[in-house]
Amino acid sequence: MQKIQGCDLAEAALALLDKAWRQGRVQVEPLTPDGSLRRFCRLVREDGERAVAVCPPPDDAAGLREAKSGWQLGRHLFDLGAPVPMPLAFDEQSGLLVCEDLGDLRLHDLVIAEGPASPQVIALYRQTVTELAKMQVRGRENFNPAWCWDTPRYDRPLMLERESGYFLRALCRDLLKLELDEAALAQEFSRLADQAGQADASFFLHRDFQSRNIMVQPGRVRFIDYQAGRLGPLAYDLASLLIDPYAALPQSLQDALLEQYLDALNALLPYDREQFHREYLLLATQRNLQILGAFAFLSSQRGRPFFAQYLVPALRSLRSLLAKLPPAEYACLRAATEQCLRSISQH
Repeated sequence: MQKIQGCDLAEAALALLDKAWRQGRVQVEPLTPDGSLRRFCRLVREDGERAVAVCPPPDDAAGLREAKSGWQLGRHLFDLGAPVPMPLAFDEQSGLLVCEDLGDLRLHDLVIAEGPASPQVIALYRQTVTELAKMQVRGRENFNPAWCWDTPRYDRPLMLERESGYFLRALCRDLLKLELDEAALAQEFSRLADQAGQADASFFLHRDFQSRNIMVQPGRVRFIDYQAGRLGPLAYDLASLLIDPYAALPQSLQDALLEQYLDALNALLPYDREQFHREYLLLATQRNLQILGAFAFLSSQRGRPFFAQYLVPALRSLRSLLAKLPPAEYACLRAATEQCLRSISQH
């Protein structure tokens, strides 16, 4: 594997691009990722043309596979008309990927600046759910599971290991040191995965579809960080967007956007609305568990304290979702959620 160090990243990216990028001066701006170990920089030509280069750490075999997925999935989605950045170049040896630069304004930034009730924010969210439905349905056309660097499909083992299991390990055990009835929790996690796994998982799944991965250009949303994409159920990405702790959308707006999404979906293919609502609740709970595991891991193990502030909002979201599920089926998970909230409040 070819190694590319930080100062060489821009030079290597320019070598992959066409001659226009190597004529005249190019300004290089380093970029800081949220929770990723990948390295990023922005290239700005004198004529204003811009691109972003991203590369995995040296000697990172998994990172190399992930980068290749980003290239293959990006080309697939872009060719289908999804609002993703145009892929420009890729180096198989190093995993260096260069794509269109979408700027710095994220949907999350507008939510923070204007509030979720802002007409502009609501309009952008409405556009987002409509474009999401199109990407999910069209994205499965000619989809090659070999493009997926991790697993080709969202399934029961993934739910148990990387969502409910992640919640238990990273948050309950490692961060909060809680003593829980893990055997009883395992039974509830298994039941939840069984129920959530009944949803049709033949659609394109982004897997991290939230406000910090949605860029805003004048009047248009664009989607990034799809390199963990695979096949999966429709409701998961929508849940990721609506229960996103970064944005904290009010329930009334979540409900309205869910119906807007269903309108867009049913314009593409018939899907029973009541069935979707049931699937949404289960998959939103799965996603919420994943969020909590990730925020605990990133804040405590990766030294990213930014994520710790969202643990309580995410736990409150989980509590709200669990209140809509049958009480007898998830009593232990409800109790664990309350223990987490109490433990965090005492820190």
